[in-house]
Amino acid sequence: MDLSPNEAARWSRHPTPLIFNNHAPLEVNSPEIQHIDLNPIVSTPDAAANKERVLLLTPLRDAAPYLRQYFDLLSNLTYPHTLIDLAFLVGDSTDDTLGVLASQLNRLQHLPEGSSTPFHSATIIQKDFGVTLSQNIEDRHGFAAQGPRRKAMGRARNYLLSAALKPEHSWVYWRDVDIEESPASIIEDFTAHNRSVLVPNVWFHRFEKGEDGKMRDIEGRFDYNSWVESKQALKLAASLPKDVVLAEGYKQYQTHRTHLARLGDRHADPDVELPLDGIGGVNIMVKAEVHRSGINFPCYAFENQAETEGFAKMAKRAGYEVVGLPNYVVWHVDTDEKEGNA
Repeated sequence: MDLSPNEAARWSRHPTPLIFNNHAPLEVNSPEIQHIDLNPIVSTPDAAANKERVLLLTPLRDAAPYLRQYFDLLSNLTYPHTLIDLAFLVGDSTDDTLGVLASQLNRLQHLPEGSSTPFHSATIIQKDFGVTLSQNIEDRHGFAAQGPRRKAMGRARNYLLSAALKPEHSWVYWRDVDIEESPASIIEDFTAHNRSVLVPNVWFHRFEKGEDGKMRDIEGRFDYNSWVESKQALKLAASLPKDVVLAEGYKQYQTHRTHLARLGDRHADPDVELPLDGIGGVNIMVKAEVHRSGINFPCYAFENQAETEGFAKMAKRAGYEVVGLPNYVVWHVDTDEKEGNA
């Protein structure tokens, strides 16, 4: 208090250090108290090198015929299996999906040494939602079924996600059971893009006899739920009641959207990206932070979309990027549709 102005200025540059209420670190020994630190959990383009955990999720209903091939493809994944957790939701099945799933999982986790490393964990979740719609093509892909079907699928995905997502997961990989072919490096390929939400192009093989008598592969386009929004679709949505789900790819709703399935060249650069406004659910890579932030699959009409398309709309509303890869093709089984999707 008695210093001159110059002395006070010099002194203020070196204030007296003070410690208030200093004590040793608190040690908590109660087994009922758990500490989870999410700060170190990140999603990076070098996911495998950084040993980032991936949660692979698949909802199942009447899926028994597809499970053998599904697990054969999983066993070939090159991402370290010890960093992958598998989780399945079985609901409203009328076949032996649960029994076949358990059997195939057991086979996968006990393959001969050197053929495939077991996955870190596997979880089976059962939950019925009262869905009675049959799984034949006319019922699944008919126009009238789309709203109720997509809402039910959204609920199934959300139940699966909420039960399986753990603090250690950096990525969530949604993979349908009826994929026929996909690159073994798909997880590394997708995480390398470091996008919040990423989907491939989804096509199918259908072999037909040509006029020359030779069999040819028509390489059909499958997933019309991945699209770029259009002015016509926005105008149409504005004219619909808010609780109506706008089913994409049907003549009843002419949206004139740009469909990812109609684009791309599987022989071209697979890393070419296209920003999207809607996505399909066959194969989705999501940063876990997106789901943790509350972005899920609407089981109601969100901006006149539901399930995966509603998820994309919700993610974009929250500021996340939604991207498609037009030249990176995953092959779905041929559903031999006669009508419905364009």
